[in-house]
Amino acid sequence: MTTQTPSLAEFEQIARDTVARFPAPFGDLAREVAICVVDWPPADILRDLDITDPYELTGLYSGIPLTEKSVFHQPIGPDTVWLFREPVLDEWRARGNITLAELVAHVTVHEFAHHFGWSDDDIASIDEWWK
Repeated sequence: MTTQTPSLAEFEQIARDTVARFPAPFGDLAREVAICVVDWPPADILRDLDITDPYELTGLYSGIPLTEKSVFHQPIGPDTVWLFREPVLDEWRARGNITLAELVAHVTVHEFAHHFGWSDDDIASIDEWWK
């Protein structure tokens, strides 16, 4: 990565490299999930989540968690992990004690955990970053 602000493509590559390192069976389960990296959370997502400050949302899992899926679910699109570059960059600058790649990987893992059926409380119970 260069010293310039990383591009959307560079963020996506970090996320894809992170997913490629998932152990079995998680790697196989993650392959069907789209990764979408954009600068900012879309207004409709912020509105749906009742978030007024776009800096509060660094990532999002959009879909039906594996623990809730059934053969009766009719997909309207792929499950998606969203990464929001500008909020991630803001958090990275504010922290100052981790690399950008570490933070992007962390957000990626957090959002994929939702795909696997983990709640925010479940994630917080083992997530050393927040202890």
